[in-house]
Amino acid sequence: MKIHIPNSAWLNSIDTFFNGFDPSDENELNVTFHKRWMSIHPLVLSMIAALGMGIEPKKIHCEVLEAKSKHYLERMGLFNFLGINSGININKHESSGRFVPLTQIKTSEELSTFITEMTPLLHLKPIHAEPLRYVLSELIRNVLEHSLSKNGAIVSAQYYSKSNTVRVGIADTGVGIWKTINQSYNPPNDLEAIRLALTPGITGTTQKLGGTEYNAGAGLFFIKSIATVNKDFFVLYSGNAMYKLLQRTGKRISLHADPFEDRHSKRDDLPFWHGTAVGIDLSLDDTQEFSLILKLVNETYNQAIRDRKKEKYKKPQFI
Repeated sequence: MKIHIPNSAWLNSIDTFFNGFDPSDENELNVTFHKRWMSIHPLVLSMIAALGMGIEPKKIHCEVLEAKSKHYLERMGLFNFLGINSGININKHESSGRFVPLTQIKTSEELSTFITEMTPLLHLKPIHAEPLRYVLSELIRNVLEHSLSKNGAIVSAQYYSKSNTVRVGIADTGVGIWKTINQSYNPPNDLEAIRLALTPGITGTTQKLGGTEYNAGAGLFFIKSIATVNKDFFVLYSGNAMYKLLQRTGKRISLHADPFEDRHSKRDDLPFWHGTAVGIDLSLDDTQEFSLILKLVNETYNQAIRDRKKEKYKKPQFI
């Protein structure tokens, strides 16, 4: 496999990074970098680390880093995950900051510990910590319950003072969204599977509208809605498809049950990712009260379930 980190790999420009991924030859991993500068979203690091977990360190090759931002890769723990020596030395000043280094989570106990320890690392106020804890808990729980990945979830996060934003990336190399959704539905392709996964009340564990008491099919919809309300980016990549929620424009807040009705971009021609990768930005400047967000999301979720049940029972029943 080959993967290249370009000069800019934020969520708004993440397509360039995805395009540079070559999934062929799964027994080797070659990582190359932009020579001068790299602006890297944690999603990029989580994806590279997830790929490296299944490959022998001697078959992982990273070119010599020249960019000034190379210290960021070291302090986030990328080379430790890959099991290779970067040759980069960082002092305490360089390694300080508000970030969550790459972390592997394979059990619910590890998830609980991670959520507890994550907030102090980012030094967040309660109004900001609550939605972030929710987002991370839901995304990681999805991996543990549905991905069947033997390596669990790989997660990292970073606070960026210039934009006053927390950026989060989570990746796994499990079965992917299509196979999970296909247990109860029959999406024709990866993009439609992603669409279903983001639709409230749909879960791969059952065809029952609204899911079950253990899995209501609401997690990804809630997370997308949090990003929508706060005008943030959200990216979901699985198989050969990607859904990118774009920043909301205007003052009016509208949540849609169908993710394709949101302001977004989508693709179904990407290199195939075996598993699921999710990135989200959480701006701290205009963060809405989390209780108000949940109230709005719940109203939209419940209305979507009611509308779909009505539509279902309108269909003619043949005996």
